Amino acid sequence: MEFGDILRKLIEEHDLTQKQVAMDLSIAPSTIGGYVQNVSEPDFDTLKEIALYFDVTIDYLLGFNIDKTNAISEIEILRIFRSLTTYQQEVYLEQGKAFSKINQKKRKKLAKK
Repeated sequence: MEFGDILRKLIEEHDLTQKQVAMDLSIAPSTIGGYVQNVSEPDFDTLKEIALYFDVTIDYLLGFNIDKTNAISEIEILRIFRSLTTYQQEVYLEQGKAFSKINQKKRKKLAKK
């Protein structure tokens, strides 16, 4: 996934407009438009500001990961988790634990066969 696609996704997930992001970051709306359309890319300082604004890593913005297997999904889970309230984080963790227990039971049943 390219930078512009990731930025577009973040803008949509935060229910923002490109114009609002541009104003908040003191960037021309046409510049944000160029990023979202994958016509241009930000300089390092702007990239840092965008990462801070959306509370994501620069690696996430660039779609960069060393471990190709689960890194994107793990980063996505962490990003979502950080955006939740404390109560929502607790519920999210409990749901994850429940899924983990279900998987452990399935593995045990398969191992017995």
